[in-house]
Amino acid sequence: MKIAITGGTGFIGRHLARFLAGEGHQVVLIARGADHRDMSIRSLPNATLAAIGTDDEERLAAAFAGCDAVAHCAGINREIGQQTYEHVHVEGTRRVVAAAKRAGVKRILLTSFLRARPGCGSGYHESKFAAEEILRSSGLDYTVLKCGVIYGDGDHMLDHLSHAFYTFPVFAFVGFEDQLVRPLAVDDLIRIMRAALIDGRLARETVAVMGPEQLTLAEAVRRVARAVNKRPFFFRAPLWFHYALGWVLERVMTIPLISSAQVRILSEGVTEPMPPCAEVPADLRPQRAFTDEQIRAGLPAAKGCGLADLRFFSRWHRVGLLLVNTVFGLLPFGYAWVAWKGGGS
Repeated sequence: MKIAITGGTGFIGRHLARFLAGEGHQVVLIARGADHRDMSIRSLPNATLAAIGTDDEERLAAAFAGCDAVAHCAGINREIGQQTYEHVHVEGTRRVVAAAKRAGVKRILLTSFLRARPGCGSGYHESKFAAEEILRSSGLDYTVLKCGVIYGDGDHMLDHLSHAFYTFPVFAFVGFEDQLVRPLAVDDLIRIMRAALIDGRLARETVAVMGPEQLTLAEAVRRVARAVNKRPFFFRAPLWFHYALGWVLERVMTIPLISSAQVRILSEGVTEPMPPCAEVPADLRPQRAFTDEQIRAGLPAAKGCGLADLRFFSRWHRVGLLLVNTVFGLLPFGYAWVAWKGGGS
């Protein structure tokens, strides 16, 4: 089969693409090209890259041509410039659905968030729910997966916690009341996505997807610290502190260790879907517990945050590289000019 994946170079998109391509399916990676964390995905066998965003319906329809299904994984957890929740989650989903219809695609899957709901005061939650509604009213064979906290190689959870532990000797838990989480292994999620995309299961259904083990957020964090062999001083800080920290980090880091949307997510727990919906069928339910082995398998390289993680440094670093390349590119012409002037004197 041929499957298009929006957000194809992102965390979930990469894992899904590798799994499907490994089974011999054709994959079309739809991505703006802004994610450079894993460049190897661009040369994946059985896959082609369509360097477009979800705001270009014409090119999306062309990329979807001949596809049996679309996995809509594109999304953001912070707003930057024109990349707003409304633009990416709502308008982007509307264009993806319209493009799928134009291309004759009959099946579409959306990865949403477990607590996505209207009227809750969070742009992230509300826009994710609006995207769900667009699929449910599309007339296509949709599947909406309302996922909890997902972890695995290249994620935000393990990646950000690991970098924080290698950078700071202290760690602040979110709020004074500990919330519950059910960490979801990305491999378990991919198995469910495959069942919907390839086998046609979960058609016209909205289902909750969470890991098998329920634990407190504090315990989950401590397990990650243990897996990286770090023992920071843990303490609790009020929500306003974390919202302020998220606001600052969103503006100074290329990939912030925590965003305002993530603070909201963690502050209310991630174990119950909103609005209520059924979990996936028993034979598809996630099986991988949040063990040390699972955690270590998804950890990034052992390093802390540095100047390269700051937005201003990254920008000036690119400018510096451009200047260096320009100078070295012009050197041969300079040598030729000097030789010519020397020969003519």
